[in-house]
Amino acid sequence: MSYTLPSGNVQISFSGGRTSAYMLYKMLEANNGFSDRVKVIFTNTGKEMEQTLDFVQECSQRWNVNVIWLEYDLIVDKNTFKEVSHNSASRNGEPFEKIIKKYKRLPNALQRYCTGILKIQTASKYLKQLGWKNWNNCLGIRADEKKRVKDKSDQGYIPYYPIVLSNETLFDIDIFWSKQSFKLNLPVVNGKTMMGNCDLCFLKSESQLAMMMKEYPHKTKWWMQMEQDTKKQFNRDRNLTKMFKYVSNQQDWVFDQQGYFCQANDGECTD
Repeated sequence: MSYTLPSGNVQISFSGGRTSAYMLYKMLEANNGFSDRVKVIFTNTGKEMEQTLDFVQECSQRWNVNVIWLEYDLIVDKNTFKEVSHNSASRNGEPFEKIIKKYKRLPNALQRYCTGILKIQTASKYLKQLGWKNWNNCLGIRADEKKRVKDKSDQGYIPYYPIVLSNETLFDIDIFWSKQSFKLNLPVVNGKTMMGNCDLCFLKSESQLAMMMKEYPHKTKWWMQMEQDTKKQFNRDRNLTKMFKYVSNQQDWVFDQQGYFCQANDGECTD
């Protein structure tokens, strides 16, 4: 069975999305809980929606599983981490801003160092501090998105894809959550959680960003400030300050017109 734990130490990467939560549930079910050789990790960037943080906490409580909350930290110019909780987790982009100030540049679709440092490296530093040298990292990727599967090891871990191995797709995820008594309280459109991952992630389409700017203008300010501070852009084809001004001046009917904003995106972080 693909949800049976692989041998050795195991990291379960819980992004706070519906798919990785499904994976977590199935692995708990298949293994009758977890031993100490399993660590369930949620890495907080400080730019997740509040509903995502609440969902992570609710899964932990309802399923009686210990979720380790980690954040990137910087001490005397050295990358490190700190352990937080639902109550103490950053909510204003603090971890993300630290790496931007350190490297004096912005991540983009070709150089996604935000994922590499805020998530992958942060979790790895925590596990290596426990004495782990090599481990399997369970990732929430479905069988209908196999193009995202990568086989090479990174930061000490070997990727493991239980949902892909089970040949389960978005259909299975939707069926599962339709039967649960709670859910991730974010809009789902065609199986995609529009406000999942970082709120205004540069990998999201212009239509997604425009909607976020319209509904959550206060969240846009952090992203605009990072561009202004570095004098660079997350996406070379769009300046967020200009886009925000344009969106703010549009009437609501614009957002009901399919195709009014570009739909293109570059793929997002693990759900």
